[in-house]
Amino acid sequence: MTEVRGGPRHGDPYGGYDRAPLGEFAKHYAAPAPRIPKYYKLKELLVELIQSLPAGSPLPPERALAEKYETSRTTVRQALAELVVEGRLQRIQGKGTFVAKPKVSQELQLVSYTEDMRHHGLHPETRILDIGYVSADERLAALLGIRPGGRVLRIHRLRLADGEAMSIDTSHLPARRFPGLRRELPRHRSLYETLATAYDVHLAEAEETIETVLATPHDAQLLAVDVGLPMLLLSRHAFDSTGQPVEWAQSMYRGDRYKFITRLRRT
Repeated sequence: MTEVRGGPRHGDPYGGYDRAPLGEFAKHYAAPAPRIPKYYKLKELLVELIQSLPAGSPLPPERALAEKYETSRTTVRQALAELVVEGRLQRIQGKGTFVAKPKVSQELQLVSYTEDMRHHGLHPETRILDIGYVSADERLAALLGIRPGGRVLRIHRLRLADGEAMSIDTSHLPARRFPGLRRELPRHRSLYETLATAYDVHLAEAEETIETVLATPHDAQLLAVDVGLPMLLLSRHAFDSTGQPVEWAQSMYRGDRYKFITRLRRT
């Protein structure tokens, strides 16, 4: 009997169908190699340069880099911009571009900013930008377990570490539950310490979400970064040991200076 090409053969694990050599398949179906932009090639060279320099070292001006790598200043500018966004370089207005410090690795846990920075050996500083009472809309009232229109204490703060602006933080707390909190806050090292010491309220759990946003002109001015720099926005809904909501906070961290770490366990 004549065998039909392409038909099944008994005992053949491939069903008896003809199999083209892998090389032939790859020749016809392999995707073409991606075209690498000029700026990306330059970026890889600059990464090697950065890795050979200590943090804080100045980079040559754009003109000098363009001459050294025989490319245009536009290409240099694009490569530098990406390295700034990635946190490898830091641009200081009026001074130049410098090798950035390593990012701060923050573990996702229920601690105050002050505690976390000290854990990393950094000197924390908090500047209150604004503090006052606002009326809760329906969403904020639901988050804090109060009636719509109820008074909420809003605390807007700039966070620094070793003198460098790191994040912008806005916290909301039910005013009726924490009378005199505005007066108590300056007496303690952190908001969470104030709640524990002055009101015997201890945070027990929180739900936290992380998103990416871009720095607005106002944010950029406070943090001394470029407008449009990617930021990490953390929204925290915190509860005390009795399950009552205590705080709704949003913290905007510099994407070039922060990375977050968490430990996962399979249940």
